[in-house]
Formats: sequence, C-alpha cells, structure tokens
Amino acid sequence: MTSQAVQMQADSTAHAVEVLADDVVVHRDVMVRMRDGIHLATDVYRPAINGKPVAGPLSVVMERTPYGKTQRSRSEIEPGMDKPMTRAEVAMHFVRAGFVVIYQDCRGRYNSEGVFTKYLSEGPDGYDTCAWIVEQPWCDGKIGTMGLSYAAHTQAALACLNPPGLACMVLDSGGFSSAYRTGIRQGGAFELKQLTWAYNNAKESPEAQSNPLILKALEAEDLKSWFTVLPWSEGRSPVRWVPEYESYVLDQWRQGSFGEFWKKVGIYAEGSYDTFPQVPVALLSSWYDAYVHTTFDNYEGFSRGGKRPISLIMGPGLHGNRNTTFAGDAYFGENATLSRNVTPSWLEFRRRWFERWLKETENGVESEPQVRLFLMGGGTGKRTEAGKLDHGGRWIEAERWPLPQTEFRAFHIHNDGGLREALPQKEDAPLSYDFDPSDPVPTIGGALTSGQPVFEGGAFDQREDKEFFGCRHSGLPLSARRDVLSFESASLEDDLAVVGPITVDLWVSSDALDTDFTAKLVDVYPPSADYPTGYAMILTDGIFRCRYRKSWENPELITPGEVFRITIEPFATANLFAKGHRLRLDISSSNFPKFDVNPNTGDPEGRGRTRKVARNTVYCDAVRASRVILPCVPREHLRSLKTVDRSDR
Repeated sequence: MTSQAVQMQADSTAHAVEVLADDVVVHRDVMVRMRDGIHLATDVYRPAINGKPVAGPLSVVMERTPYGKTQRSRSEIEPGMDKPMTRAEVAMHFVRAGFVVIYQDCRGRYNSEGVFTKYLSEGPDGYDTCAWIVEQPWCDGKIGTMGLSYAAHTQAALACLNPPGLACMVLDSGGFSSAYRTGIRQGGAFELKQLTWAYNNAKESPEAQSNPLILKALEAEDLKSWFTVLPWSEGRSPVRWVPEYESYVLDQWRQGSFGEFWKKVGIYAEGSYDTFPQVPVALLSSWYDAYVHTTFDNYEGFSRGGKRPISLIMGPGLHGNRNTTFAGDAYFGENATLSRNVTPSWLEFRRRWFERWLKETENGVESEPQVRLFLMGGGTGKRTEAGKLDHGGRWIEAERWPLPQTEFRAFHIHNDGGLREALPQKEDAPLSYDFDPSDPVPTIGGALTSGQPVFEGGAFDQREDKEFFGCRHSGLPLSARRDVLSFESASLEDDLAVVGPITVDLWVSSDALDTDFTAKLVDVYPPSADYPTGYAMILTDGIFRCRYRKSWENPELITPGEVFRITIEPFATANLFAKGHRLRLDISSSNFPKFDVNPNTGDPEGRGRTRKVARNTVYCDAVRASRVILPCVPREHLRSLKTVDRSDR
C-alpha cells in the first residue's frame, strides 16, 4: 500500500460513523487527497449490523457530482412520488443490496476544496478517487459508476484514464463524446445553456455560500435582460461576481475552432474509444435531452469490436426526466415512463446491472435487448384534460442502432414550399431571406436542458407565445416569419416511422462574411376541433456555422456570393408520423436562445459587438438539390418490431 493510500485510509477511519439505520452507516466528509494536494469531500455508505460497519470487502457503487453529495437529485423519482428521494435513501437501497456506496463533491463544489473549472478536473480527480477506493479494506477491488448529466460526464472522464477498479458504468444522459460537437458547441455554434448553468450554479459556489454579499449580488441580476446584450465579456456578465465561472464560460464561447482545447480529458471521449476500458456500459437518454448525439456517438464508439456488453435506452422525455409522461406540451401516454414499462424501477435497473457486473450474479441482464427505444406518435391528437397534445407512443426493442432494414430516404425542398422525394427542376429559382441578428428566430422547445429561467425544452407547437423568450408576436406561427423557409410534404397516405439519425444537406450562399443556417424537423398535425389551425410539433433541430464549411479546425470566412454545400446534423429521433400528418422542414439562420446568434460580421467568436443583416440564399434546383435524409422504417418491418416487455426485469 502506498504512503498516500495509507494517509487516505487514516483520514477515512478518523471520521465518526453516523448511523442511518441498524443496517446502514455513513462516514461523512471523508477528505480524499488528490495528486495535487486538494481534498475532495466524500461520503461513504456501508452495510452494518446493529449500527456497526460490516468488516468484509464489498463492491463499490460511486457517483461524483457538482450538485451536492447530500442534495436530492431531481432524477431520483419514481412514478407516484411527490418529490425525489434523498441521496441517503438511494444509497441505502444499494447498501442493502450488498454494496458500499460513495458520493463525492466535485472539486470546488460544496464541501470539497479547490477551484471549480467545469468538466476539466474530473478525469484526474475521478482516477485518484478510484485509486483511493481500491486501497480501502471495505472494497473488494470492483467499482461501478452511476449518475445523471454532469455525473455522467465525470464517469466518462475518469474512464478515459483507465482507473483501477472500474468494472461497469451507467452513463445517464451525458458522458461527452465530443463537447465540441454537442453539449458545449454544436455545428460550430455555442450552446447558451452553458450561460444559464454558470449563473445558476455560481450561486452554490463556495464564494457565494461563504459571502452573503456575493450571493445577493448574483440573485439581484436579471438574467433575461443579460441575454439581450450578448456576447458577455470580462467583468460584463451576471457571473462576474464569481470570476472562475465567468472565465471558463468565456473560454468555451471563444474557442470556436476544433483544436487542443476540445481534446482534453473530460470533454472528448471519442479520443479514447480505442483504449476505453472494456467494461459493461448502460447508456440512457431521451429524445428531448441535450445529449442525444453524445449517447449515440458513445453507443457506436463503445460497440466497436463487439466485446463490451452494452445497453441503450432512449425515452421520450426531457433531460433526466425518465419517469414523466410528457415533454413540454406533448403527452406520450402512461406507458412512456421507464419504470413499470422497461424496468420495475430505475433503482432496480441499476441494482440488477451492478449485481450482474460487480457480483457476477447470473440474473439475465446480458440477455435483455441491447436497444430499447420509445417510438413517439400514434396518439389521438386530442387535447388532454391537462391541456397537452395526446401524441402517444410505445416502447420498442431492437438488436442494434440504427434499426435493421432502415431505409434512408431523401426528401428534397422545392421553391413552391414542397418537401418531396422527387428532384426539383433544373430551372427552379433559389430562395433568399434577410437574417437580422437583432431579431433572431426564438427557440420554442426542442432538445434542451439547464436553460431556466430563460428557456425550456420539450415538444411545443412552433407558434410564438409570450412564455418563450424573444417572442414578439404571440400567436403567430414561426413559419410566417420572412426569415424562415418552411417546406411541407403532402398529407401522408399512411403512417411513416422515422427512427434514426437525421441529416440535412443544403446548397447555400450569403453576402456576409460568416452566417449560420438552421434546420428543424416538424410533425404537422392537420386542423382539428381541439387545434383548429393544426399543431406543428418540433421533433429535432440543428445548426451550422458557415466559417467551418471546409474544416472544423481551420475556419475560413465566406466569399460573398460563393455557393457551397453544408450538412446540418439535427439530433436523431423516433417518431411515427401518422396518416394525414405532414413532414415539415424549417430552414433559417438562428435559433435563440438555444444557440448564440451569428453577428454575420466574421468577428472572432464570442467577441463581436457589431451586427450586420445578411442576405442568405438556399438553392433548390436539380443540380444544387437541398434535402433532408430521413431514416424510415418500412411498414412491414415496423409491424414486426417487438414492444418492450418488462416482465420481471
């Protein structure tokens, strides 16, 4: 045992034992030393007999979080519960199943020492924590990790360094494949959820918690007003009161090119796929989560070689809301929850996963379907008593992703507003619009998280409403805007299942030095008694910043009038477009405040204070045919897709 490990062990045994029940005890705030001398606060929950810890070594379940190791996690809630379980309640469940459970505050958060720099300390700190755990007498040498969102990022970060003891993982809605491609940036644009996250979590920083004036200053800021004066700069932001938070946000915002900044451990698992430990991984996300792309990237990367047991589950909800029946304004049915449909409970899913891969219990986990997805759609289309659209859906299972027998069909845009599989005519004229950065297209739902109080994710009618930031014309459909090009298919003669990755190929030009193009896939309901003008439900969207049309590494400004091709990658989806519905593709140049707005000037990213109206053009002739490529499941195969049977899993 190393001298450092001996000291760490002494630190842990010196702490008083808190008795939670006769059979569960916890060592609070064990200060685990990192390689640079910083100590991280760690709670260790252990099985006990008559309030005394069991001596024998056991497998460990660990979660590292920036949200407070004693705070409730909003995701730890089962159907019928009024509020989430406490961390202690969750820990006790696993302790009583025969595990030691560890929760740890990330560096610079809550009771841990050090300076918080979002994401970038989690690899080394996670490794050092694992090295400490396996040296403890109560550990049998095996560690399973779990956690949602940031606590999934911490897992992927430590795994990239192959820490001792790591034996299995449950990556829940996170674990950056590449934060440059999704999570911090996307299509070259900056995701503004990083701003709202920084502001909200700066209030919980050690500085704010120890200094009432700093906390009051943060609380006095009007975040929505600050969103009207972007970009922020040093000392000119609502997080200026906690400089370390302002600093990392500005760094992320201004690092537009894909370079070494984006290849660091903690935000780039893609760089470690070939050396990632061959341990079983469960991946979970949902169609309106901000980490859809990350989840499927990781599924593909971790599946290479076919040696690693892997499970993929995609629900219909928002980020981490696996046991709700709706997302935004859409209701998916009582069978939409993960618990009671795919597994008896989220706790039981993880318990069985850990028992199989930590204890080697033969419980049949490896024989379960590798891919389980919620296929949205098929509801009545009526307004529910709660005022939501009954969109419906069902859980399906498959042997791999994308689904076998998927047909990738190209739907071309036409200058008459049509979306058809037929190619447009050679002589068809392009479509142009003026994109004014001072009047961006407002974000109305979609795959979003951490945006409160400025924006909210989910399925919504693409119609302006005062509840959405930036809407100026309540009741007006976004398709009525002059800077939105909207293309619709004919009314569908039969159901059409779109399940898989989406790509949008556009031929474009601009008179600006730089600009963005956005794409949004929409399920258009026909008019009904409940929705007399129909209902345009957002499914997925994406963006592309044109300075990166040739390379993510080496941006190049546009030559005004230059015609070029770009590819936008909206998140994957799984939706049944019902008979009588229409497919719709919306093209524009902004989606704010989901993404930062391109000023069209070519200024360095995150720094430009001037703006220019851009004349942007989309081409739709036979030679320069712009299109969306949809993964369509043939009707005969759709009927054969098995509905997930929970049984006793």
